[in-house]
Amino acid sequence: MIDLDNTYQTLTSRELTHEQKLMGLAKCAENALDVLNIPPRTKHFFETGAINDLFEGGAPYRPRYILPDYEKFVEQGSEFLKLSPPKTLDELIFSLMILYRHVPSITNFPVYLGSLDKMMEPYLDGHTDEEIREKLRLFLTYLDRTITDSFCHANLGPEDTRAGRLILQVEAELKNTVPNFTIKYDPAITPDSFMEQAIQCSLDCSNPAICNHAANRVPFGDQYGVASCYNILPTQGGAYTLTRVTLTELVKEAKNEEHFLNELLPECLGLIADYMNERIRFIVEESGFFESNFLVKEGLLSKDRFLGMFGVTGLAECVNALLREQGKKYGQDPEADDLGVRIMNRINELVPQYKALYSPVCGDQFLLHAQVGLDSDQGITSGVRIPIGDEPVSFADHLRHSSKFHHYFPAGVGDIFPIASNVHQNPAALLDVVKGAFSLGVQYMSFYSADTDLIRITGFLVKRSEMEKYRKHEAVLQNTTQLGAPNYDKNHLAERKVRMA
Repeated sequence: MIDLDNTYQTLTSRELTHEQKLMGLAKCAENALDVLNIPPRTKHFFETGAINDLFEGGAPYRPRYILPDYEKFVEQGSEFLKLSPPKTLDELIFSLMILYRHVPSITNFPVYLGSLDKMMEPYLDGHTDEEIREKLRLFLTYLDRTITDSFCHANLGPEDTRAGRLILQVEAELKNTVPNFTIKYDPAITPDSFMEQAIQCSLDCSNPAICNHAANRVPFGDQYGVASCYNILPTQGGAYTLTRVTLTELVKEAKNEEHFLNELLPECLGLIADYMNERIRFIVEESGFFESNFLVKEGLLSKDRFLGMFGVTGLAECVNALLREQGKKYGQDPEADDLGVRIMNRINELVPQYKALYSPVCGDQFLLHAQVGLDSDQGITSGVRIPIGDEPVSFADHLRHSSKFHHYFPAGVGDIFPIASNVHQNPAALLDVVKGAFSLGVQYMSFYSADTDLIRITGFLVKRSEMEKYRKHEAVLQNTTQLGAPNYDKNHLAERKVRMA
């Protein structure tokens, strides 16, 4: 049944743009359908919050995250879009602008724009740096104003390119919310000077985040992209679905540690696997997406390159609940961290036992992902992060803690660190921190200056100034501002510990 109250509220809202209303009404219609087989026990865990499908809707009609093979598009053009392969930089930008308009996802916008530096580099000859910067200003401004959702990533690196350096220059100037850039960093490939420029850009405008290329290329080789909230996924494919276990809520039913590890976890994780398979089955067998979409027909996507993401969040509160009588806390006490490792070992033991439908790219298994959270989360710390206020005094100790948990998550994990503004004077020092962290096994990290307008909420970017408009009940362009503002306030993100390099 259609939720008439929610539909009417969406229809009459003064705080939503026309486009946001349209997407909201479409979600109301989708949720009116009941096409998935969901057992009573699964519904129980949905009701308690232990299982959450992150608003994927009642009737999935496209994969959640889509990462087209943009390089193939550049080589061949598109018969469906009536575009020839681009011959100039202007034609390349023009063609990408058109294609992005036709790439779907859970957000109704593209969550992945490709490796922009690699696509642009062959087209730069004959142009001065200023000519290229002016084209980039227009292109990046177009993306920010038309892809009004900051769960949208573009990638750079790991190679040093003229295009990459110019993109960083323009991004530092524009300070846009979209796209959310990630630079793939490998000290064996990426020169220090390029990374120092990227870090300086990040301190200026919270962009780009930094991906440990050597660690994150393990599942798919070089054929991977970083999409949405630091999701590591195969290009020419993506993720059918992402459903999470919220350990914060699941542990509330636990009698003790043994009951949690040996009864609740196996039951709940098995139900999540069944639920995701039900979604995958419907997308592949009934939605018609893979039979009808031109991205598939033209070889930019392949069903064999999609997978199911098994999300985990709220580890910190789960550990703290089990150790409440001992007074031990995650991120502060070795006993608590050891329990966190035991929980993750148990999850890592169980999840590979569940067969994932239509997922040959990862051996017919689900891949673990440290899910970043929702605007409705309160008292639930994203993924395997340390709660705000409980961070270790030492930056190095914080990173050592991260390294204990990042390796469990081939489909993406990350940490966010506000940085003292005086580090602007010495980005080389912060690069040394990155090198040390990656050598320990940290897989993904992002910085923002403590006093910048553009900040990271969980994995996405929002401007403080735009959140203030939203709090005053004004319409805002980016719909992620509506997600970021409640999260920023409820979870006290302004109180994140500011780090020195």
